[in-house]
Amino acid sequence: MELLQLVLNTTYFRGDIYQKNSGMAMGSPCSLIVANLFMEWLENEAITTAHTDIKPRIWKRYVDDIITIIPKDATQPLLQHFDDAINFTCEEMSLTDNSIPFLDTLVLVDGEGNINTKVFRKATHTNQYLDFNSHHPLQHKLSVIRTLYTDVTR
Repeated sequence: MELLQLVLNTTYFRGDIYQKNSGMAMGSPCSLIVANLFMEWLENEAITTAHTDIKPRIWKRYVDDIITIIPKDATQPLLQHFDDAINFTCEEMSLTDNSIPFLDTLVLVDGEGNINTKVFRKATHTNQYLDFNSHHPLQHKLSVIRTLYTDVTR
């Protein structure tokens, strides 16, 4: 347990070891596992105990990013239901174009309720994916090139 606490609470960056004030160390191989375990526990506990008026119809998650469909007036009660265990930030669907970003995808809902997606880039996106001079394995670098090429040629 002491070793796990050390790994989760410290990070190594450019020759120095830093201790986290809160949360888990980014980049630690254990952080993703512990985050997924916690989120799975939270989903099982909180969603199963949520009142039927606020229970999500759809719940999709990637690590700590969630997209869900809930009744319009259920946002605050659902957030309060979760708040005992974790603080969520919430972004609601834009009413002007019925869209919401999720990860690198813009989810669009048309007037008939059909869902379409487009690639989404934040305003701060730099178009830099992976420095070829970095110490990443060659197959990771080639994978970035292959993926970008495949996306363009679709």
